[in-house]
Amino acid sequence: MSATFWGLIKLCRPKQWIKNAFVLAPLLFSGLFTQLNSIIYAFLAMILFCIASSATYILNDLKDIEKDRLHPVKSKTRPLALGSVQPKQAKILMAILYVILGLSSIWFYKVVVIIFSYILLNFAYSHYLKHQPVLDIFTIAIGFVLRVYAGAVAIDVPVSGWMFITTLCLALYLASIKRRQELNSHGISSRKALESYSLYLLNRYAEMSAIGALLFYSIFVMSTRPELIITIPLVIFGMFRYWYITDIYNEGESPTDAILSDKQLIFTGSLWLIACIYGLSFTQ
Repeated sequence: MSATFWGLIKLCRPKQWIKNAFVLAPLLFSGLFTQLNSIIYAFLAMILFCIASSATYILNDLKDIEKDRLHPVKSKTRPLALGSVQPKQAKILMAILYVILGLSSIWFYKVVVIIFSYILLNFAYSHYLKHQPVLDIFTIAIGFVLRVYAGAVAIDVPVSGWMFITTLCLALYLASIKRRQELNSHGISSRKALESYSLYLLNRYAEMSAIGALLFYSIFVMSTRPELIITIPLVIFGMFRYWYITDIYNEGESPTDAILSDKQLIFTGSLWLIACIYGLSFTQ
């Protein structure tokens, strides 16, 4: 029973919930992090996105269960492939998560509409888009843009176009590195779309996306939030460091694991957050 319980928890991939911190970006950059109502609404939106992303992971694992059993890593780490959780149990859990989202629409309708758009996008990704080169990377990136949009809707603030394009480029960078690491570590056998990629092409995608993210973030800060100029070097260092650990230590197949396993990245991210809060606190 205990093994099944922890298997169900692992099936939800709580470690991946860190991605949903993107929902809080509008709260941070709008400066509304000093208002209790805005904090509550933003964190509720993030929690709902955690629920939605967990439901999406379960759906994806159910679809790929046989393939995961043949994978050298996933066969030992994915609860369904490992056999610690049965498909029927996973389906019940997924249904419960969808019911929670459905009920939450009574109070949080606009945000839940965005979340269900995210779910539909990931449904299309699981069944078709993840097999289509270029589209697979953009689908992942759009999921992050939807997170930011949901965060803005939750606290009723407009989202800067700079924030949207910066988020898109950053997510494209992470997704490109992820695909490069998958291709480098497992070859074309791990994912159909990898048959159409090369390491050179994915490196070019990553380079272009990284440059775009740095450029658009810098323009956004200097034109809209000049008090955050000090954060630009931190962002540059963070991206350099991330590229270093993915290239030298062969991390990056899971961006979350790569970030959480590196003390310098965690420290840099913490400094960036502190600098943002400090800088914005004096402009409200």
